[in-house]
Amino acid sequence: MQNTSKKVLMLFAILAVLVGLFMITVAPFLIQTSMERVLTVLKVVIEEEPKYASGLLLFSFAYPFYRGLIFIGGIILICLAGPISKGKEWTFPVSILASAFPSVGGMFMLMPYVSWVDGFPIPVIVAFVGLLFFWVIILLRNVDKWQKWGQFLTMTFAGMLATHAFIVGIGNFRVLLTRANKPMYDGVGEWVLAWSQPIQWMCVILLFIAFFQLAARNPSGWWLTLISVISLAAIDISMQIIRLTMSESTSWDYSYGLPMIIGLLVVLFIPKFKAALLNEYPQPMA
Repeated sequence: MQNTSKKVLMLFAILAVLVGLFMITVAPFLIQTSMERVLTVLKVVIEEEPKYASGLLLFSFAYPFYRGLIFIGGIILICLAGPISKGKEWTFPVSILASAFPSVGGMFMLMPYVSWVDGFPIPVIVAFVGLLFFWVIILLRNVDKWQKWGQFLTMTFAGMLATHAFIVGIGNFRVLLTRANKPMYDGVGEWVLAWSQPIQWMCVILLFIAFFQLAARNPSGWWLTLISVISLAAIDISMQIIRLTMSESTSWDYSYGLPMIIGLLVVLFIPKFKAALLNEYPQPMA
């Protein structure tokens, strides 16, 4: 950050204030409106398909949860505007994490619009405002190109994978809450959901930690990302095979994360990207 021009640093600071204000004043109302639309439509869907009944509980919890994270992230960005304008290096990983909240959360909240809700997908606004700051502060910093593009690709893929993992975890939990024989499990098709669900959400937490560490060029960021990718690949591929061969499900939901998994693995192991992300060589200026 210290090698970035004062004009660009001022741009970062202004964006931090504007995006932060959006996250604490506008986003909460957009999320509330979006949640009410989702719950209203879901109540109708449940009348014909009771298996979705637990979706009311899960969405009425998950939307406010992400709203809370986004609100705190907005406070963080506003508070960091001053240090960002001075080029303090420590502000980069903190602001990356703060802007990841609306980016990942907004994309998760977009999911019901794909399946049930008609009309303009309101959460896309929240997601892309977060992505605006997320991408701008990565790409406009004056750093080595391998570091810049390594961080951009890795953290973008990681955000997409975190979104998918959270959605899969919600789907797993939804089915578990409405299974007919609870608390028992009626065959392998159900008990594997209890295997997958916590792993999905644990990996989301690891990926959020990885955002901070990758931005700080701490080697733990590279390793946390790799561990999350391997864990999700192992469980998702296993779950997809088990559900297609040993249960009545024909869903391919678990395979949707594979492009992000492959993309992340490629970026993590390209030698120059890997060296930059692991902070293994001095960084000349771009």
